[in-house]
Amino acid sequence: MKIWVDADACPAVIKDILYRAAERAQVPLTLIANQLLRVPPSPWIRALQVPAGFDVADRRIAEEAGAGDLVITADVPLAAQVIAKGAAVIDPRGDLLDARNIEERLTMRNFMQGLRESGVQTGGPAAISHADRQAFANQLDRWVAKRPRD
Repeated sequence: MKIWVDADACPAVIKDILYRAAERAQVPLTLIANQLLRVPPSPWIRALQVPAGFDVADRRIAEEAGAGDLVITADVPLAAQVIAKGAAVIDPRGDLLDARNIEERLTMRNFMQGLRESGVQTGGPAAISHADRQAFANQLDRWVAKRPRD
């Protein structure tokens, strides 16, 4: 069981929570991004830089993630891809995405994208709040607690 992070857009506070959890639970954590990332020295944590380009990091995560893994991303199409492979997904606000709710999320994402493409100003997401950080940490702890031990 591994944790894969769509790190280009992942907030620093969420990465910090992930670093601590990977160390504590001794679970492999890989951050994938188009840019060079600095991560704490640890046998459990690594950063992987992929070439620049549209969805290059997402494609790499989709290739690497497998059944039982956890993916951290706010990218709904990526979430749908890895859920289809049996991975779990937590977004940076602590929402668990799975087979029960991913279609709804995809529909809403496509609807909002259609609005933006037609010129409607939809605004961006709010900043990560303390409640979001806590929800993320709680959801991550639940995943870590239920993963099988070697």
